[in-house]
Amino acid sequence: YDIVNTYPHDVKAFTQGLVFADGILYESTGQEGASWVRKVDLATGAVQQQTDIGAEYFGEGMVIRGDDIVTLTWRHQKGFIFDKATLAPKGEWTYQGEGWGLTSDATTIYMSDGTAAIRKLDPSTLQETGRIDVKMNGRPVDKLNELEFVKGEIWANVFETDRIARIDPATGEVKGVIYLGGLLKPEERRKTDVLNGIAYDAAGDRIFVTGKYWPKLFEIRVKDPTAKP
Repeated sequence: YDIVNTYPHDVKAFTQGLVFADGILYESTGQEGASWVRKVDLATGAVQQQTDIGAEYFGEGMVIRGDDIVTLTWRHQKGFIFDKATLAPKGEWTYQGEGWGLTSDATTIYMSDGTAAIRKLDPSTLQETGRIDVKMNGRPVDKLNELEFVKGEIWANVFETDRIARIDPATGEVKGVIYLGGLLKPEERRKTDVLNGIAYDAAGDRIFVTGKYWPKLFEIRVKDPTAKP
């Protein structure tokens, strides 16, 4: 990868979900008592709006669904729905098992739960309609965390690694792995947690990545490993 731009990131943000839409960066975070959904100015890192999630909940990933923001919690089997414009709470929804990450394409919401399976949800009802078994060279790839839909692929942070898996949503096959080691300097990394958070600006064809408690958010360009220098 190449680093195209570097932006400030809140070191208090235990990043779980990251979405870029309409020129705004949306972020959801985890940890009991420190879980929120917020709008952030990309250039400055300044918080423009924020709604806190109840202190008993450990917040997880998020996805924009029309005029709504849909979120997950880790182990409460409950997610929250917020108004995209105001971040005002609009409702709740439920699911079985753990909640980790969310993303979507034009027809489907995709949900990770820490395993090698990605759930497919109906965007209208948020009910499960199927699952994708993610494999690489025939072996399951588990600990799939934050998700992002990028040019026909599901990109997934692999928890506790510096890797992003590029997944074919039709087959579950991992088409490639992006290794993002070295984004932060060693002295910066000591005070942080894992790489987590992928956002794609479809209009500008830009990719943003960050991590939990990271001081920086990066715009990256992924190199083609087969290209000649």
